[in-house]
Amino acid sequence: MPVSDPYGSGSGHPHRPERDGTGANRAALIIHTIADIAAAFLVLWILLYLLDANGANVFVSFVHDVADFLAGWSQDIFTMETEGLRVLLNYGLPAVIYLLIGHGLAARLRRM
Repeated sequence: MPVSDPYGSGSGHPHRPERDGTGANRAALIIHTIADIAAAFLVLWILLYLLDANGANVFVSFVHDVADFLAGWSQDIFTMETEGLRVLLNYGLPAVIYLLIGHGLAARLRRM
């Protein structure tokens, strides 16, 4: 007759918990979410800029400040005469990079 394990370890050893990857999945979800939020701020700023949003508005100013912080490393990579295209490329590039790196790291962690 099988003996039930009241602690649910399932590993056969009472002091060693089974490794099910829950911590890795949680970390992957956090990384995935942070990358999505960063990209969302950048894309939101691109849209607000292209739609000529009021820069004096508190919300627009907040989004612009966050986007500047996130894209600070990539400013003026592309210098063009067309201001809209310049904003699209200089803020769109970091958004894509954050998504690629964040989702790639999350996928790698989930495989652990």
